Formats: sequence, structure tokens, C-alpha cells
Amino acid sequence: MTKVDFNSLDIRRKAVDQVGVEERCARFKSRSIKKDAKIQGLKMALNMIDLTTLEGKDTEGKVRQLCHKASHLHYSYDGLPTVAAVCVYPSFVKLAKSLVSNKGIKVASVATAFPSGQSFLKYKIAETEEAVQEGADEIDMVISRGKFHQGEYSYVFDEIASVKEACGKARLKVILETGELGNLDAVYYASQIAIEAGADFIKTSTGKIKPAATMPVSLVMLEAIRDHYFRTGKMVGMKPAGGISNAKLALHYLIMVKETLGEAWLNNQWFRFGASSLANDLLKQLVKQESGMYQSANYFALD
Repeated sequence: MTKVDFNSLDIRRKAVDQVGVEERCARFKSRSIKKDAKIQGLKMALNMIDLTTLEGKDTEGKVRQLCHKASHLHYSYDGLPTVAAVCVYPSFVKLAKSLVSNKGIKVASVATAFPSGQSFLKYKIAETEEAVQEGADEIDMVISRGKFHQGEYSYVFDEIASVKEACGKARLKVILETGELGNLDAVYYASQIAIEAGADFIKTSTGKIKPAATMPVSLVMLEAIRDHYFRTGKMVGMKPAGGISNAKLALHYLIMVKETLGEAWLNNQWFRFGASSLANDLLKQLVKQESGMYQSANYFALD
């Protein structure tokens, strides 16, 4: 891989109109989706979920449960899609791969000292390479927010590029941890850096801090993707993660994606939800559309 000098790239800070962004997001939230379009949207969102377990108390049993749910979302509802991927720590990648690889479900793994990113680059690269060797189809890395706040943007760029190289054929999702970046101007700039460094996806959050994904932050990231696409013709994916727990909000996100990027992004190749709890609400809404009644939460597995 040829190393690119960060300073040679045309990456410029942009003043983001926060009032304009918030007003546009308010319009997305005012939309109403009914009947067949709603069912289509609910199934589409379900197929975009990265079902995730990233806890210190994770066990093989919990990962097995997660993988079973990923491919068996509801036993009495025919025609449901699977989720897009399961996301686990590197030590569980091999197990997850053995359980879902024949189901059309990807295995994603966090890496690079998730969630803080506070470690040496050589360890981040080694962790990435080992996760890929274990069978990870996708790597979710975190950027070094401390370096970003110190103004060491070339370090952030080079680190992402190095991890991208270590991914080999695996796709790379770059987590900005937008709740720690400070403002929308910084979110746009960090998005540009990640995209130029080779990110296949840019992702809002680890889900470990608040605020996580918000519509204004996600819209700014989508606009960074759009601007890059207009300049280069290259598509980059987007993954909002954390804080999206109900079907209504998920449908508003899909509207935002369609109206900002277009229908080409409305599939799990280019858009994901990092929101495991969202799956159950989508399922409840789908059952409601079919039967006219909501099922109790007891009918759905937590993981």
C-alpha cells in the first residue's frame, strides 16, 4: 500500500450550520410512513442491524445466544430477513464465524483498544490482524480522540490507513466517537479524515458514552460521505450506533439516508444500525402490522 501524505490531501475544515442541520432533522422526524411502505422499511432496517455484545462479562454462551437470535429473529413470522452482522470481541470471532457463516450473516469485530483507543499502534495492528485471521469479515476500529484534540490529524489519518492495510479483505468501519469530538465542525472534519484514510464505513459511536448517535451528527456524517462521493464517485458506508432503540426513529434515519445520499445506500452493504435493542422493537412493529396486536416483550430474547 502506497503511503499518502496527509498534508497533500485537500481536507479542509467546514463551518457547519448547526441550526440548519437541526431544522432539517426536525423535518425528517415529521414524516409519517404507513402500511406497505412501513412494513418494507421495518424489514429493511432489521436487515441493517449489527447485533452486538461487547461487555466484559461476555461468555461463549452469550455469544451463542446472540448468533442464534441473529438468524432466528422470530419463529412464527415467515419471510423475515436476518440481521446484517454480529459484532463481538476478537476472542469470540472464531466461535461466531462457526455459527453464522452459512447463514449469510457477517462477523464484525471491534479492535484497536476498543473503546478508548488508548494503546500503541503496533498492538492495534496486531489485534486487527488476529481478528481477521480468526475470520472477521469486518473490523470496527476507534480513532485516537486524544490525538485529534491535540491537533495531530496526520497521526489519526496514518493510524486509520495502517489499520485499513491490516484488514486485508475485511471491511473497515471507523468509529469517530462523536460524543467526544465537541461540535459538528469537528464531526465533519473527522469524517473527512477517516474517509480519505480508507474507511469503508464511518460510524458514530462505541455505544459506551453519551451522547451516542444523534440525527444531527449522523446527518453531518452523511453529508461528508455525499461530498466525497460527488468529488470522487466512491461510495462510503455509514453506521449510527447507540441511542436508536425504536422503530419510528429507525425509519426516520432511513428517510434521512435516502434524501441525503439516495436509494443506492439503502441496503446493508452501505448502511447499518449499531443498535441491538432496536431489533426487538422492529419485530414488535412487524407483528403489529400483521396481527393488529403488540406482543409482550417476554416473547423476544434480550440477546
